[in-house]
Amino acid sequence: MLWIALHLPQLPLDTLLRGAVLPDACAVAQGQRVLACERKARLRGVRSGMSLAAASALAPQLNTFARDPAAETEALLGIAAWAMQFTPNVALDFPDTVLLEVSDSLKLFGGEEPIERALREDVAEIGFGVSIAAAPTPLAACWLTRAGIERTIMDVEEIEAALAPLPLAVLRSEPETVQGLEAIGAATLGDVFALPRDGLARRFGQVLLDDLDRALGKLPDPRTFYAPPARFHAGIELPSEMTQPEALLFAAKRLLAQLAGFLAARSGGIQRCLLRLRHRDAGITEIAIGLVAPSRDAAHFTLLARERLGRVVLREPVRAISIEADDVLPLAGDNLGLFPEESGTLGNWQRLIERLRARLGAEAVQGQALKAEHRPGRIGMTGEPDTKQLALDFGERPFWLLNHPRPIEEIGSVPHYRGPLELLAGPERIESGWWDGDDIRRDYFIARTAGNAMVWVFRERGAQAKWYLHGLFA
Repeated sequence: MLWIALHLPQLPLDTLLRGAVLPDACAVAQGQRVLACERKARLRGVRSGMSLAAASALAPQLNTFARDPAAETEALLGIAAWAMQFTPNVALDFPDTVLLEVSDSLKLFGGEEPIERALREDVAEIGFGVSIAAAPTPLAACWLTRAGIERTIMDVEEIEAALAPLPLAVLRSEPETVQGLEAIGAATLGDVFALPRDGLARRFGQVLLDDLDRALGKLPDPRTFYAPPARFHAGIELPSEMTQPEALLFAAKRLLAQLAGFLAARSGGIQRCLLRLRHRDAGITEIAIGLVAPSRDAAHFTLLARERLGRVVLREPVRAISIEADDVLPLAGDNLGLFPEESGTLGNWQRLIERLRARLGAEAVQGQALKAEHRPGRIGMTGEPDTKQLALDFGERPFWLLNHPRPIEEIGSVPHYRGPLELLAGPERIESGWWDGDDIRRDYFIARTAGNAMVWVFRERGAQAKWYLHGLFA
């Protein structure tokens, strides 16, 4: 087996800053101590573990935020669901690590290195810094990343030598255990490995020995794999209020990249997602993003979001942004040709429609469809661009119908439109509409003008029948 550990050492800070383009000097505090700080704060001398009073003295303009464990947990769960695009076997090691068992995915992705490279690049896209290590056991991978060592171990026999230099802090044991080990001269895991097992068990309990054995592969370490939710929801609390819709695109882009990973893990796509903006006064602005066909393309989602945000007028500054997608639809992969030139541009019309609707509004771009209706003026209807067409056979009909039939002259029993008309086909009798008060009784003909143009004309049935022009053939 091969486990990859994604350790997020700055999760409290990343959860806060992932929506900011150029964040100000800021820090996350736990109690009266600095838990994590941003680069600008570090340049002013602020460090983790420092008191807030000392940090404020070094950086008077420092913005401090209280730690939000609930937001961190939500972010970790979101990363776990996103990571399932690489393997269905994803486990959580709270509070800051995601574990992937990738043995069955190595052949698909071309080995462990391409998986790690993709993980590192894609995690950065959704706004988190990560430390990555791989080992045959999950604990060994976790301990390496906690120590900041990014290494891949493929053989169980190599684990002990790789873990030996690590500090005791990677154990995350009770403070009394760590202090007791330090009191007897143990500073690294190698020192602990060298101690007599019986003495360790008597003094520190069997739990410590079991953890060491699990890390070394001597005991099994079963993990409960994460089950992703059926619906997608993710949000970002902005570190500062934003007043320009375009500035929100940076945070939206990271959420949409997370959405694309979630959909890839589900082998699905969406046709609609909802962008929510929470304002200073707790009001909500909802922006719907619709697609003609299911997709999970993050770049395309971002393009549509940019078009929609460009049309929004914010009534209040925005403090948080979130994205929801309820209906995940099955989406198969694209079929590619054997040769590059065989790949066409099928489906580009769908993206054109989606972009036009994002820019102009969904109501401004509609599709044309047919309905089961014999009256020519009522057969067409507007709907979604992908509305299924009815297989109706009405014979020869012109594509271009006039909004209202135009009366034409009848001279000597011959209808005239730009001269006498030659009737070529007909009559096609249409009698319909008696049930809704718009009854028609007509005989339609295909006719040719003196200039050889083809037209569609009809004569009303009744005592005072008149001729009308109703359509033009291309």
